[in-house]
Amino acid sequence: MTETILLVDDDAAFRDVYRELLIGEGYKVAEAGKAPEALAQLAKTGARLIVLDLMLPPSGRAEEGAAVAEKILAQRPEAKIIVVSGAGETPLALHLVQRGAYDFLAKPVDPDVLLAVVGRAAARLALEDRVAELERELSSKAGDPGGPLGGSPLFLEARTMCERAAPTDVPVLITGESGTGKEVFARYLHAKSRRRDKAFIAVNCGALSATLLESTLFGHKRGSFTGAVRDAPGLLAEADGGTVFLDELGDMDPSLQVKLLRTLETGEVLPVGAARPTTVDVRVVSATHRPLEAMITAKTFRDDLYWRVRGIEIALPRLADRIGDLPLLAQHFLNQARALVPRAGAATLSPAALRRLEAYAWPGNLRELRHEMQRALVMGAGRGEILEDDLSPALRSRVSGAAASAPGAPAPAEGSTLEEKIAHLERHEIAAALAATQGNRSHSATRLGLSRQGLLNKMERYGLK
Repeated sequence: MTETILLVDDDAAFRDVYRELLIGEGYKVAEAGKAPEALAQLAKTGARLIVLDLMLPPSGRAEEGAAVAEKILAQRPEAKIIVVSGAGETPLALHLVQRGAYDFLAKPVDPDVLLAVVGRAAARLALEDRVAELERELSSKAGDPGGPLGGSPLFLEARTMCERAAPTDVPVLITGESGTGKEVFARYLHAKSRRRDKAFIAVNCGALSATLLESTLFGHKRGSFTGAVRDAPGLLAEADGGTVFLDELGDMDPSLQVKLLRTLETGEVLPVGAARPTTVDVRVVSATHRPLEAMITAKTFRDDLYWRVRGIEIALPRLADRIGDLPLLAQHFLNQARALVPRAGAATLSPAALRRLEAYAWPGNLRELRHEMQRALVMGAGRGEILEDDLSPALRSRVSGAAASAPGAPAPAEGSTLEEKIAHLERHEIAAALAATQGNRSHSATRLGLSRQGLLNKMERYGLK
């Protein structure tokens, strides 16, 4: 979008010089020599960037221009006003900046300084436009409170699978690395199911000992063990009609796996110390970051339970495999972080900071991104823009394997063999294709004329993610 700049100055010679300067930089320019003309041009052009000389007719005093600035800010709070003032008007110019003006320049104005300040203001407007676009995307999902956000192919595939599974009662297994949002997907699935008005209860199977987890899930009778002073129904019974989310199922003790299998097959729950089971109607959604098939081979996870919980499997992508979603996700987490940082205003990421986020490998996935945005908002100290220096040292100093081999990477060392030069070129082209397709492997394979498996083999060979 080409910004329109409104030049407000009673000196026609000044307007002529700087009109040509700004047009040469690609801006559209509107002009006004008096306060009424300025407000009329503002209404006509919709200009969001105003260069305003304070000393305007009829009095020629700085208060004339200050009054125009106040009116513009009242009508268009988003406008970026660059105040031009003489040496004696500096306190008034600073007051206007405190009231919402973008910046001020002292006369005589250096053309290069003017272009630099105008460029920063235009970039800020572009960032705010992007934030507004992201917020519209977030608002469009208002019907899915707390639902997963994103638009990358791998993410959309997982979300579509979740939406198709939600209306059914088939058990669902959600897999993916730690921090990829498995509980968010589980809650989204519940919210889309016929059980949405009933309980959703989450249990971390790796956080409790086997005996405590058994009592927590299945309940117990009074006196069944030391400390059992009253009956407890257990979470499976409390979630009757709803959904139980078993997080980190791969950490469940094998002795409990048998009991859980029985519940999944019959709907019967046998509390600790009880003589007879009770029947419940509960949907079980499980999640794990562990390789369950390998655990079956190692005899640490039951194969019959695996096939029972894996009615439908939803595989969540790593954040590194959905880099195209980073602007949306980072802005979402920045918005959330404002609740934790008193007096923090709306903030956006600078282009340089966003490039750092896109170059990082994100081993902690969404969880790491959320905490990074919380830290960045604190380090930003109330600024409206998150800068590269506000990011943690790990992000400022490290790049992913793909980014390290992006276009412009150094050539192979002199004296390399032909095979080494070919390998370097192949790695470079694969990394460039992954960057161009935002990490989508299927699209990258098509772009390179490879099968998807062929691309995966080469990525493993060259250590690309």
